[in-house]
Amino acid sequence: MQHLATELRMLSRELSLCLERQVRVGFFGSGMGLSLILGFSVAYACYYLSSIAKKPRLVTGGESFSRFLQEHCPVVTETYYPTVWCWESRGQTLLRPFITAKPPVRYRNELIKTADGGQISLDWFDNDNSAYYTDASTRPTILLLPGLTGTSKESYILHMIHLSEELGYRCVVFNNRGVAGENLLTPRTYCCANTEDLETVIQYVHGLCPSAPFLAAGVSMGGMLLLNYLGKIGPKTPLMGAATFSVGWNTFACSESLEKPLNWLLFNYYLTTCLQSSVNKHRHMFVKQIDMDHVMKAKSIREFDKRFTSVMFGYRTIDDYYTDASPNRRLNSVGIPVLCLNSVDDVFSPSHAIPVETAKKNPNVALVLTSCGGHIGFLEGIWPRQCTYMDRVFKQFVQAMVEHGWELART
Repeated sequence: MQHLATELRMLSRELSLCLERQVRVGFFGSGMGLSLILGFSVAYACYYLSSIAKKPRLVTGGESFSRFLQEHCPVVTETYYPTVWCWESRGQTLLRPFITAKPPVRYRNELIKTADGGQISLDWFDNDNSAYYTDASTRPTILLLPGLTGTSKESYILHMIHLSEELGYRCVVFNNRGVAGENLLTPRTYCCANTEDLETVIQYVHGLCPSAPFLAAGVSMGGMLLLNYLGKIGPKTPLMGAATFSVGWNTFACSESLEKPLNWLLFNYYLTTCLQSSVNKHRHMFVKQIDMDHVMKAKSIREFDKRFTSVMFGYRTIDDYYTDASPNRRLNSVGIPVLCLNSVDDVFSPSHAIPVETAKKNPNVALVLTSCGGHIGFLEGIWPRQCTYMDRVFKQFVQAMVEHGWELART
């Protein structure tokens, strides 16, 4: 909210004028009530402006990327003003799905085959009415990767599509196997360490429109998968740039944080039940290789991964899987411009696990670290129904890459 700081600084003066206009009857028959409100409001405004509203920390591995972002994506250098009545991490995380609007989007669904005989559900927003890119063959394409149990129906995905529509771009959402209503044809789902399905989707989408600028954006687990793909493949990708939001950089640290009692109660147990529900729909596909009754008794994401995910993808132990799944290990190999937005108060991704020093050594990487925002929260404004800080970062970055990406030479 552009003028929030000015509004808060004016709060004291406005309340003082209000006091002068009031009849001096209030708390205890005097102006004490309004005086207390005035004092609290001024104290809160001072605390908010000094400790909550801050510019994000921009960490880049190269001066050229830093200058590029400051010129073409200025939102990453501007003060972020979290919603004044909801800036705490857990509050931001819990509130966003309920308070933010869901822009209407009409998809075109497509099922594509995989090498192992499975299928992947893609939801396309073609944007055929684009006034800026009337030629579909050169219309910029944004590949979107939802979070752990997310699909193309998530509010944050819908907002990204709405913003892309304004820019004239086309979007395609990569739904992980078995979560978007399609049948599983093979006994396999997904994990953020195995990038085979993502590689299939990227090559397929690029093959349809090889002349179109092609970018990707991943949220939470979708961002982890995207970073693991980029770390494995280096610069040999058709993507010209990528963005990630609220990524869990170190899977061990993420699990440890989410297993703390309050975080387990608010987030971990619920997500575990969502994972169980997702695989239980296809239970008949897994019974020969996995003890599904044991899986359905899991009480945490770590237990679910130990009993299901790591077994499905052939890892010897859960530690082996979590080591392979952590994108911090591959950040130094990323070979295209990538912007990564994280909040340091995100309980899903503890700040101590964010690979700041690694990012400083890769000229293709930029970390944008806010002091508040939670996990996929980043709410701002008095009533944050529409655009969030995360949405604004997404819009400015993809537009910067499409229109000015040539300024950044690949390393």
